[in-house]
Order: sequence, then C-alpha cells, then structure tokens
Amino acid sequence: MKKNSLYKGTLQNIILKLLVKEVKMYGYQLTQRAKELTKGELEMTEGALYPLLHKLENDGIIYSEIMNVNGRDRKYYLLTEKGRKQQQAQEADMRSYLFNLNAIFNQ
Repeated sequence: MKKNSLYKGTLQNIILKLLVKEVKMYGYQLTQRAKELTKGELEMTEGALYPLLHKLENDGIIYSEIMNVNGRDRKYYLLTEKGRKQQQAQEADMRSYLFNLNAIFNQ
C-alpha cells in the first residue's frame, strides 16, 4: 500500500488545518508545507489538491484572491467564516478518531 493512500481521506482536513494556521496560502505552498511538516512523508499531487480546492471554493469553505507577486499572478486560498467553523468541527472529529486509533494500535 502506498503511504499517501492513508492520507487520501484526510486531505480536506489537512488543507483546512494548514489554512487556519497560515491564514492564506497558494497551492504549491500548501503541498510544500505539508511535505515539510511530515518530513517528506506526505506528497500532495496537483491532481488531488486542485480539484479539492475548487470543490471547497464552490462549497463556500474557502475563497481565493489573486495577488501579483514579482510580476506573476498567484492565487491564494483563505478560509471563509463557514470554513473556520467546519475546520474546528473536523479537527475535533479527527482528534477523536486519532485517539481511538491510538487506543487500538497501542494496546
């Protein structure tokens, strides 16, 4: 089993957590921050990341703004108020899930 397949079901949680901590990030920055925090264990592909970012934007969880950086337009993603509430709820669910996994695997 590929390691990244374990992260697949939590990619939305990961993105929302990164955005709540960093406030605004662009796509490549999200992938690099996740990779950095996991010491290279999590490598988000563009094929997984961008469709999810578009879905989250369509659902009103995040919004984007384009900023010109060094003569290039860069699309930054930010959480909406709805997104902040969803992130808090999902983080609580994830913490409970991790607690239960630890109980099972650390017996």
